[in-house]
Amino acid sequence: MEKQKISTAVINRLPAYLRLFSELEEKGVAHVSSNEISEMMGTTASQVRQDFSNFGGFGRQGYGYDVKYLCEQMQSILGLDKTYNLVIVGGGKIGQALANYGGYDKLGFYIKAVFDKEVWHVRVPSHIDVFDTEKLADYTAKNKIDIAIICTPKEVALETAKKIKDCGIKAIWNFASQEIKLDGVHVENVHLNESLFLLTYKINSEQN
Repeated sequence: MEKQKISTAVINRLPAYLRLFSELEEKGVAHVSSNEISEMMGTTASQVRQDFSNFGGFGRQGYGYDVKYLCEQMQSILGLDKTYNLVIVGGGKIGQALANYGGYDKLGFYIKAVFDKEVWHVRVPSHIDVFDTEKLADYTAKNKIDIAIICTPKEVALETAKKIKDCGIKAIWNFASQEIKLDGVHVENVHLNESLFLLTYKINSEQN
């Protein structure tokens, strides 16, 4: 049977669903209805049910949804029931901040190494290796890496992405201020300024 294609809009809502269900579980909420989910998500109950139907649906008529089960299902759908090895390319302030943040390990994302042209200035936890960027290919040939994080200047971001692709890595989390699109590689472009710009818009729109 041909696998059903899920729309990008639905996929983009999955992390928000997981965050909501995790918060509900932490509060001890056992069951939740589609109406309650829609209110907390700022959408409609019909949209919630339609989103869930892409994955077979998770509730029973008159019963609602089991919150713990929803968490488990969302984690499975998002691939969070597995672990992933990551490397950072670009050991500047953003790269070091990501490497020094300890929360990713708890989620199953393990940063193994940081690569930079000036290794002497990179300060990361002792369990994370630091190498010259030129050693990226050798390292990935000997170690299974699932995701590469780009934290380089925008001028070299695309070139870096191509080198990462050549290493056989299929996923890139891009923090460089340069949009990257690359055939054969899944790229998530993170634009840190955009959320800030939305805040300034909202501040100024209220004043007009």
